[in-house]
Parts: sequence; C-alpha cells; structure tokens
Amino acid sequence: MTTIHLVRHAAHGFVDKVLVGRAPGVPLSADGVRQAERLRDHLAGWPIARIMSSPIQRAQETAAILAGQHRLAVETTDDLLEIDCGEWTGLGFDDLASDPRWAAWNSERASNTMPGGEDMAAVQRRAAPLLDQVAAADSGPVVLVSHSDVIKAMVAWLIGMSLDRHDRLVIDPASITTLEMWQPGAGRVVRMNEIAPS
Repeated sequence: MTTIHLVRHAAHGFVDKVLVGRAPGVPLSADGVRQAERLRDHLAGWPIARIMSSPIQRAQETAAILAGQHRLAVETTDDLLEIDCGEWTGLGFDDLASDPRWAAWNSERASNTMPGGEDMAAVQRRAAPLLDQVAAADSGPVVLVSHSDVIKAMVAWLIGMSLDRHDRLVIDPASITTLEMWQPGAGRVVRMNEIAPS
C-alpha cells in the first residue's frame, strides 16, 4: 500500500479573480505563504519519503516550504503541470462568464478543450499514470504538489468518475487529498480537501 498526498499549491494574489494557468510570474501571496506554512506544520509528524511538484512557480514555492520540514529535495515533473488554458490565460473570471465556450467547458469537461489550450482528458492521461509510477516505486508516502484541475483529474481517474462531474470535487488552495494505492489503477480516496487548522 502506497500513500499519496495530493496537495494543491497555496494561494496567489489572483485566486478566484483571474485564470492564471501557466502564466509566469505568479508567486504565492503573503496569505499563501502562511497557508503553506500551516500545512507544513500540519504535516510535520507525517512520514513523507518524497515530494514531487509541478514546475509552476506557485507549486514550487509551496513544495519548497513543505520539503524544508522533512529535509527533502523537491522533484519536479511536468506530469503535474497546470492545465494549459490557451487563449484564456490571464483573463478574469468575470470576463469569462459571458463567453458561451466557458459555460460549455465547465459543464462538459470530458469533451471540451480550452481554446488554444488543453482538454482535461489530456491532463488525466499525463497525470494519472504518475500515481501508478509512484505506487510501483514503493518508496513510502509521497506528496504531489499540483493544481486544482490536475488533482481533480487524478481523483476522477482513480474512482472512475466522469470528468463532466469535476464540479462535484472541491480542491481548495493548500488542501490535502490523500489516496492509498495497492496496485496499478487500484486504490481509494481516504482524505479529501483537508485544510490545515489555523
């Protein structure tokens, strides 16, 4: 049995305002740093053998804060990379609300693609195999620091849920969703969207 903790990066200054996607230069906000530090303290007594992260700055910063507590190096992998938001990158959610393609994207994720970007099925195809790879390595409990849609895609894959039902999953900044994997493609969700106490 391998324990995998899926951690969403802590907050940045544009959370719930702008679809930042893979835009560069988006660090954690002061509140985000505090969130990551609370999460670090929450995880202090947990056994963690590896920490892997998306290459995006906000994920790397979150992972570095967590890694310091456990004296681990952060392993970077594109498998955990944020979804490519294409031409929507950097747009405000208020602006997107009037675009009918945005409504279609949010209601039918299994069959829609962000214009000029990536579809969620592609995210799932690159991220879900990492769960099997980590489980097969059997190195002990692992933390994967990523992004909301990527974590949703991995959870949906594990439990056999349609990507169209993504909105039934909540993945808050600096939250932990824990999986237990016992063989390739087989596992369970044991913790969902847990937030470290303040």
